[in-house]
Amino acid sequence: MQKGVLFLIPVPLADSAAQKSFTPYVTEVINSLNTYIVENEKTARKFLKEAGLKIAQSELVIHDYGKHKRGQSLVPFFKELMTGKDVGLMSEAGCPGVADPGAEVVAEAHKRGIKVVPLVGPNSILLALMASGFNGQSFTFHGYLPIDKVERAKRIKELEQLAQTNKQTQIFIETPFRNNHLYDDILKNTAPQTLLSVACNLTGVDEFVKTQTIGQWKQEKIDLHKKPAIFLLYREH
Repeated sequence: MQKGVLFLIPVPLADSAAQKSFTPYVTEVINSLNTYIVENEKTARKFLKEAGLKIAQSELVIHDYGKHKRGQSLVPFFKELMTGKDVGLMSEAGCPGVADPGAEVVAEAHKRGIKVVPLVGPNSILLALMASGFNGQSFTFHGYLPIDKVERAKRIKELEQLAQTNKQTQIFIETPFRNNHLYDDILKNTAPQTLLSVACNLTGVDEFVKTQTIGQWKQEKIDLHKKPAIFLLYREH
């Protein structure tokens, strides 16, 4: 029996950003599916509505792989795919599988010989890199830095050194309510001439992207509390 296709469906990064996020093809795809694997059912249904879903929501089959389901068997999620039905995979924000637990579902699809089709849509890591002016040919995304202040300071210095030695952009994130702590620690543990780019609430109405030296950042006050942000370090000389 022919297997179904797993479509990776990007979703908006910010409120009121649906128009910037969904392509006509994404709308076409979601209207050809009635089964989804999602990180959060409530927000997934909201995104589908914003993307132009014409199918009645009551007709949808939604498998939830939220945090309470992690570590459990993935077998139930693949019932439809294994019997020839196409299925959509959706994250909480951005692109499935990128800094996202959906990667486990994608890996399982490959093991089962299921075709995986990524759709075009917003990814905060790439948008931040595009807007930074830093090296886009060599970059590393590190995810979250250590919470412990001593460990985090050490890691920031390591990333600064990597940026300088390899001429490589270093990208990382923090839980939004800890952004200001991380920002302060970056300023304390890097040299004045090191470059920092901060990209905050990308695609949102209050989007903020700015690149300047640590010395320049120390001259101004910004508040990143509870706002999704990406931090990028680079060192030219």
